[in-house]
Amino acid sequence: MNGVERRKNVRRFSILATFSVLILIVFVISMNTGFSRLSPLEVFQTLFGMGTEKQELILFEFRLPRIVISMLVGAGLAVSGCIMQGISRNALADPSILGISHGAGVMVVLYLSFFPTHLDVPVLFLPILAFFGSSLAAALVFGLSYEKHEGLLPTRLVLTGVAVAAGLSALMTVLSLRLSRELYQFVAAWLTGSIWGATWDYVLALLPWIVVLFAFVYYKALVLDVLSFGKNVATGLGASVSKEQVKLLAAAVGLASACVSVSGGIGFVGLIGPHLARRIIGPNHKYLLPASALAGALLLLTADTIGRTILQPSEIHAGIVVAIIGAPYFLYLLARSNH
Repeated sequence: MNGVERRKNVRRFSILATFSVLILIVFVISMNTGFSRLSPLEVFQTLFGMGTEKQELILFEFRLPRIVISMLVGAGLAVSGCIMQGISRNALADPSILGISHGAGVMVVLYLSFFPTHLDVPVLFLPILAFFGSSLAAALVFGLSYEKHEGLLPTRLVLTGVAVAAGLSALMTVLSLRLSRELYQFVAAWLTGSIWGATWDYVLALLPWIVVLFAFVYYKALVLDVLSFGKNVATGLGASVSKEQVKLLAAAVGLASACVSVSGGIGFVGLIGPHLARRIIGPNHKYLLPASALAGALLLLTADTIGRTILQPSEIHAGIVVAIIGAPYFLYLLARSNH
């Protein structure tokens, strides 16, 4: 038995290592990709302080912050989706589909209405505002989907989430109509999912949320495993189901809102990342959570790199690239769940 478990662990760590290597490869490709070309040798020289002033500006002030934010946002959204799928036992749960991201979006659009993007705004305040909006949306969606004796109802959860997301999306559209032309174009791009906060300030604003909340969720990995068996079994095993669900939901909302505050409405990362990880590494959250984070980081970094490359000098927002992949995958999962 120990030999079997050892082989499983070796396989799991090999999968995590493979994800890490793929991220490193895309990371290197992304550093060499953009309107202003930098050869691999120039990137290497610039990283070690031997590049020109222009090369240092391109790499350290434009590309690296965007690459790091793409990875953090992808990891955060994927882990958030993994948590929601675990506590709701619904394979279709995702921050964007359930309206959580839209709640954050409403608050951020309100914020941008009063603070033009060219002003020096307090970026550390954005995730807090987004968290407030996401919490209200999550409370509404999960409250309407909960039955006292049955817990969260998976089908009602998705239907309620889709309805709330549609309503909040319409509200964001109405709010954006009062903006100036410059801000309206900015918000329109943000709503499609754009890595707009591509500075080190936004990296520093996002990083604590990702690190602290991921550490908390990883500590609760065994609880997520127990909750995935259902309310009755989890209660029989001694878990305080309602309290644990609220704690984990708060962590998922915090991750999603912090990510949305710097990336806009990027959907499906929280759906595809956990599903891909679960298919490859299995349902054990001790390994599923880091695998989901790595899969989400790889997915969004790849999408952002493709978006910056395919139509140069123009670019396609990362949210659009992810949606091209995610929408058919969502329909596939929806069709499969009906059988």
